[in-house]
Amino acid sequence: MAVKKIEDLEKKIKTKFKNLDLLRTAVTHRSYLNENRSYKLDHNERLEFLGDAVLELVVTDHLYRNYPNPEGELTNWRAALVNKDMLASVSRSLGIEGFLQMSRGEAKDTGRAREYLLANAFEAIIGAIYLDQGYDSAKKFISENILSRLEDVIKSKLYIDPKSNFQEEAQARVGITPNYRVLSESGPDHDKKFVIGVYLSDEEVAQGEGNSKQQAQREAAKAALEAKSW
Repeated sequence: MAVKKIEDLEKKIKTKFKNLDLLRTAVTHRSYLNENRSYKLDHNERLEFLGDAVLELVVTDHLYRNYPNPEGELTNWRAALVNKDMLASVSRSLGIEGFLQMSRGEAKDTGRAREYLLANAFEAIIGAIYLDQGYDSAKKFISENILSRLEDVIKSKLYIDPKSNFQEEAQARVGITPNYRVLSESGPDHDKKFVIGVYLSDEEVAQGEGNSKQQAQREAAKAALEAKSW
């Protein structure tokens, strides 16, 4: 897989590295080393471990200092900001996907595994910035790319699981508990695609697609909330 110049990634994430090998390592998946035995750098799992901790600290510190809300609410907000779906989304918006170093097999996988790979690379980049530039630079990167989404998380209630949210709204507004039905299932076992409909009695409200039934149900519930303007 052709990989872009690492200096271009520096520009995208607005961080000038003293040691570019840290950034190279951050976008190197374990599978790449299996196919490239002469590669001199490590894979990104240790950086991911570090970045995960830095991310959680920065987000937790920000929430604690700026919001007087109960611990339970702050925990839910933090979870919405640092979950794999959010990190993968931010990673993709920064164009990190084009810089990933991975095996030919991984490069073909566009399913759930790719989302995890993108999220993990984002955490590894945080770890790389922390080691190369220090805490303040890592905090700035997290503030610009993660904490900037907090307002939308709160406003759109993204911290509430959409299935739970839709069920609560449906029961309160129309006295019906939603039910979910698998409409189609396709693809090989390692990259399944499910389409699921969410219903109020026999009325189909919306459909959702995902690489697991749970993901497809969440997407269906999310679409249903929008369809009903709840």
